[in-house]
Amino acid sequence: MNIFDTLIEQINKKQSPICIGLDPRLKQIPKFLVEKAVKEHGNTPKAVAEAFKDFSIQIIDKTHDLVPAVKPQFAFWEVYGADGIKALQETIAYAKSKGLIVIADAKRQDIGSTSDAYATSILGSSPLPDGTSTPIFDCDIVTIGPYLGSDSIDSFIKVCKEKNKGVFVLVRTSNPSAKDFQDQKVITGTNTEDLFKIVAEKVIEWGKDSIGEKGFSSVGAVVGATYPEEAKELRKLMPNTFFLVPGYGAQGGGGKDTVPNFNGEGIGAIVNSSRGIIFAYEEGKEEQFADAARNATLEMKKDILEALKI
Repeated sequence: MNIFDTLIEQINKKQSPICIGLDPRLKQIPKFLVEKAVKEHGNTPKAVAEAFKDFSIQIIDKTHDLVPAVKPQFAFWEVYGADGIKALQETIAYAKSKGLIVIADAKRQDIGSTSDAYATSILGSSPLPDGTSTPIFDCDIVTIGPYLGSDSIDSFIKVCKEKNKGVFVLVRTSNPSAKDFQDQKVITGTNTEDLFKIVAEKVIEWGKDSIGEKGFSSVGAVVGATYPEEAKELRKLMPNTFFLVPGYGAQGGGGKDTVPNFNGEGIGAIVNSSRGIIFAYEEGKEEQFADAARNATLEMKKDILEALKI
């Protein structure tokens, strides 16, 4: 089994192809959590980091029975330096203790020894002076960029094989300006192809040696819900590639938009929602933020499953 076999098992168990994005923003964290953290740690980065952790853990407590995975966006935590990173590590560990698969939305991309370091820190174990090693983040899957080619991917694939982890390569992203590059026409021999399809073909190549029991490789793809026609083409092109689907909710995608990302059996994708779930409380009372997140998750689950007719 590879990591996507495990993810599919959890999706089936919970009947929920949903991932919650943990993207905390100071202005949107309930004030009472921030005030509590400031009282304990002062007006410091640590206070913000602890508020982020408290916020995320309470959401995990209310939703871990509903979803198979969470996806912390590293940038929102890293902006608070060492305190933010420590809080992120503790939040990841807590999510894993609840049986959740953790997708690191880190979008790393470099080559050689730098790529090795990125892969090791997020997915693997970092070496210590006595010859042993220790995990730093110990995430299960990480998002990565393909622009530097195989030199930036090989390090991650190596760690995936050693540690039974996975990657999601950016192929067709959900943001409006994705077309600036991803839709460019490239001449290949006597044919003309969209750049995102050329990337998709490389993803297939990178993952061909890691197909799991359920038919998906450990090299997945990010394919947004905001471009359903392209997703339909990519699903046909990439039958053995598992999709991470951003763009649901706040970015405009709905349940019907996600359908092309799944195969004919209704598997092969997990749909992410961040703001639409974690900040759902903004329409009600902030003290009930975790309950609001649970309700938003249930609504999202219903929307997607009805669209898939499962």
